[in-house]
Amino acid sequence: MKLVIIGGNGGTGALLAKLAREANHEVTVVSRSAAHAADEQITHIQADASDPLLAAQAIAGADAVAITVGGSKGKQNARTSVTRSVVHAIEQNGPKRLLIQSSLGAGNSGTQLPGVIGFVSKVLLAKPLADHTEQEKLVENSALDWSIVRPTGLNNKPALGKWTALQVGESGRLGGTITRHDLAAFMLQTLENEQSIHKAYGISN
Repeated sequence: MKLVIIGGNGGTGALLAKLAREANHEVTVVSRSAAHAADEQITHIQADASDPLLAAQAIAGADAVAITVGGSKGKQNARTSVTRSVVHAIEQNGPKRLLIQSSLGAGNSGTQLPGVIGFVSKVLLAKPLADHTEQEKLVENSALDWSIVRPTGLNNKPALGKWTALQVGESGRLGGTITRHDLAAFMLQTLENEQSIHKAYGISN
């Protein structure tokens, strides 16, 4: 597929781009900052996707879009702003398939937060979680074939190659962390799986 990753210049987005290319997908990364390193197999576009016109240009011809943007210093609700712009662009003339990287605790997933981490997250991450919640609402209220992935705490440890992914209400428990590489691998699987459409998953190692 032709995959456009919004916010794929670093972190999980960059790993998703790498894994998608290794799976022979055609990948375009859209980021406000220039690419860290040249990669002839990945197309890099430097643009602010919160601009509706730039978002529409970036996703033109894509089969699927993934949003992996983080917070932006000095800019409130950056994730919501980008998501609103991208959803609008997709609804106008883009692909229907959309995946967003949210966070455990956003939306209706508060009950999935493990133990004391739940309390700490709600207090220390109140603003980011509120941004993610608004981001999720935009996606869920759209007519798109969306999926939402809500990781627990992210780390840069080596991939374990396994994880636990649960929808709200499913039996089982999530842990406190997940490697970015494992998260990216799950996100790619989610994009490739039509059974994940209109589903939101909490995920941890």
